[in-house]
Amino acid sequence: MTSDIPVAVIGGGPAGLMAAQVLVEAGVGVHLFDAMPSVGRKFLLAGKGGLNLTHSEGADAFAGRYGARRVEIEKLLKDFGPAQLRDWVHALGISTFVGSSGRVFPTDMKAAPLLRAWLQRLRHPAQGQGVQFHMRHRWTGWADGPAHTLSFETPQGPLQVHASTVVLALGGASWARLGSSGEWVPLLAARGVAVAPLLPANCGFDVQGGWTEHFRNRYGGAPLKSVAMTVTSSSGVVFSRKGEFVVTATGVEGSLVYAASSWLRDEIIRSGRSTFALDLLPDMSAERILAEVSHPRGSRSLSSHLKSRLHLDGVKMGLLYELRDKDALSDPVRLAAAIKALPVNLTAARPIDEAISSAGGVLFEVLTPGLMLEQLPGVFCAGEMLDWEAPTGGYLLTGCFASGRCAGLAALAHLQKNGLYRP
Repeated sequence: MTSDIPVAVIGGGPAGLMAAQVLVEAGVGVHLFDAMPSVGRKFLLAGKGGLNLTHSEGADAFAGRYGARRVEIEKLLKDFGPAQLRDWVHALGISTFVGSSGRVFPTDMKAAPLLRAWLQRLRHPAQGQGVQFHMRHRWTGWADGPAHTLSFETPQGPLQVHASTVVLALGGASWARLGSSGEWVPLLAARGVAVAPLLPANCGFDVQGGWTEHFRNRYGGAPLKSVAMTVTSSSGVVFSRKGEFVVTATGVEGSLVYAASSWLRDEIIRSGRSTFALDLLPDMSAERILAEVSHPRGSRSLSSHLKSRLHLDGVKMGLLYELRDKDALSDPVRLAAAIKALPVNLTAARPIDEAISSAGGVLFEVLTPGLMLEQLPGVFCAGEMLDWEAPTGGYLLTGCFASGRCAGLAALAHLQKNGLYRP
């Protein structure tokens, strides 16, 4: 069975839904296809602990969160950045607030009400026909012939669709059970599209040699709060930040680790391992720590001494015993140095399906400024399937929304240029 439609959007995450909104509100017939039973599944999961939509920091600092792809993402943000995203959310009837960290959340902290309001708007725009949703339609590539003839596996069997314009918003490769499987990579590669390998981002890591059984059993799952991490790449780039993370059964994960994950991951790829220096007491000077650990402890154990003099105990004390030998712990100078810069060696990122997001994807170098594939005119890409990454903090969602809007506007212009749309 084959059918002809004006626009096919493949992928029902934030990028795909935003592209669909731009097009349907311009009066274009939009058909959205997704392999899952419902749209926005990863979006809903992201909001499980409080939906972090974006961040309130200044434009320069915000753009800097996109690292090597700052230039490309900054162009998208100029049209639809944090302020425009908040305005869009408010237009859906959802209020927002800025948290103490500068992150922006819906007032009720939930993703579901926002998604429901958005889908209502997509199904019933102010004018014209709404988006037609086709769930459980897994895109399997292109049929023989032009790039606008798409093949799907559906509950009713194989389906071919010819679309005048196509927007691909297929996600990365994290949380495959929610639809982001990365299965699209060979499909685009077969058409000659350059795709950087998909890699875990905002992910945990395994420590070298693994934790000892004693440490793992006692401290697995324990949070490390009020610590600082410093990572120095082989090229001399230094990442240093205060925060918190969690000890896992195999290594480390959590917000501070995620913030440094691109540096840690890339160093492992280059050299087989990476190291970060952990400051267990970042609010205390090295001189003060040396003075306290040098204070005579009499008959007290080292643990009791450090707890008394520095309030150092629990998992922080456990890490010192785990990663430093007896000689180092008995030498005040070496002990003080370890407290301020404890080396933690990592040998592997956790599997990509466990990661919050993924890096890699379709190279911007093979896309037009409107995110159209140069080799496949009329086919646009958006969202996490593009070659970019960002830390948690609302940056990922903002980038997805912005790229979806860009692709939608460019697809609209493409239709108009080819006489397939008249305002």
